[in-house]
Amino acid sequence: MKEVIRFDCVNNIRKNKEELLRIVLTPEGEIKVDTSGKMNGRGAYLTPNLETVKLAKKNHRLEKALKTKIEDEVYEDIYQFIRSRSEVE
Repeated sequence: MKEVIRFDCVNNIRKNKEELLRIVLTPEGEIKVDTSGKMNGRGAYLTPNLETVKLAKKNHRLEKALKTKIEDEVYEDIYQFIRSRSEVE
């Protein structure tokens, strides 16, 4: 199967899509973590670790990639998702 490479919008590196976390701005205007990688809407990819999310928030990188304002609650949702995912692994 062909390896799909995506661009991490915070760290400016290319990685396999399976190694990244997709955040999507839905057509309804909601910002969600896309676990399937197939949700409709504008997507941005992040390396799934807390340091990357903190950097994204500090430098507004996710806001620039999704072209919208992102509330602190969304970042908290992303933190929770990463924490729960790391507990499972």
